[in-house]
Amino acid sequence: MPLPPGGLLQLSPEGLYCPAAQAWLDPWRPVPRALITHAHADHARPGCGEYWAVGSSEGILRERLGAEINLLPVDYGQLHRIGDARVSFHAAGHVLGSAQIRLEAGGESWLVSGDYKRCTDPSCAAFEPVQADVLISEATFGLPIYRWQSGAAVAAEIVGWWRSAPDRPSVLFCYAFGKAQRVLAELHQLGVRDEVLLHGAVDRLMPPYREAGVAMPPTCPLVQLERGADLAGRLLIAPPAAHRSRGLGRFSKGQNGFVSGWMAVRGARRRRGYGRGFVMSDHADWPGLVQSVKGSGASQVYVTHGQSTVLARYLSEVEGISAEPLEGHFEAERFDEEEPSTPEAAAQQTGS
Repeated sequence: MPLPPGGLLQLSPEGLYCPAAQAWLDPWRPVPRALITHAHADHARPGCGEYWAVGSSEGILRERLGAEINLLPVDYGQLHRIGDARVSFHAAGHVLGSAQIRLEAGGESWLVSGDYKRCTDPSCAAFEPVQADVLISEATFGLPIYRWQSGAAVAAEIVGWWRSAPDRPSVLFCYAFGKAQRVLAELHQLGVRDEVLLHGAVDRLMPPYREAGVAMPPTCPLVQLERGADLAGRLLIAPPAAHRSRGLGRFSKGQNGFVSGWMAVRGARRRRGYGRGFVMSDHADWPGLVQSVKGSGASQVYVTHGQSTVLARYLSEVEGISAEPLEGHFEAERFDEEEPSTPEAAAQQTGS
């Protein structure tokens, strides 16, 4: 359903619009003023007049959108008067600098979750519970089958897999921004101090994490690896787009794995041609989604992305919370999980 007319937030061709602030939230098209929840490509797009975002995301935003963008960095919890609205950014626990955005004007408050997760992640600020009258929540993994184990447990699985092949290289595929750095931070917490090789797409996004003080093992860009170097026992982290690329030809006899929440779906690893799947997501699982909605205290909830209809129906019929799927261009491909966001899209791509 569309948003009701006259509310604090409205749906426009450019995306979610707040007339009181004269600002758009994660707009789909260039706009004069954009409030950005985080720097993933489906939330931060080029061409806007000014960008408001959490300061720790500045390095990633400038790397992706251009060094010269007009960026106004903000702190978590800091209250801003933008036009006639009071706006604040709160930690979402998704990736470095990710935020939920709370807006208040005309006697009502709205919270836009962006992408978020509730589990511990040593690479970014922890999720902050925030209350509002109306909540717009994502539902990328909005099915009861999605229940995550801890990042530490998954990292231990990765280490065991990696160490099981000391005579050949191991290639771990995961998204270049957020997932790769989380894996590295989790490995560091387990005591891993081996130098890890990084594909260029991952290496370019490392400085903001280092500058933020995120502890990770030592890394080396793949391009700096000497020709003919012994790869036995080495670990390379690369984005899924590099799978089967010529650039990784010397790793072809190694083992490979893929890190994603979609690895919880039976057959996903096989369809993609990976030797091993590790279930780790930077989105909330089913219990995290329900917990966050209930904790917000919102009397009205709109659900976007992924399994929006399923989550909205559960909230309405089981939890007694007024909830509806929100129409719009929210069902675009999930850039941060490298999987289609709907069962229909998955069926089209896999034939199942």
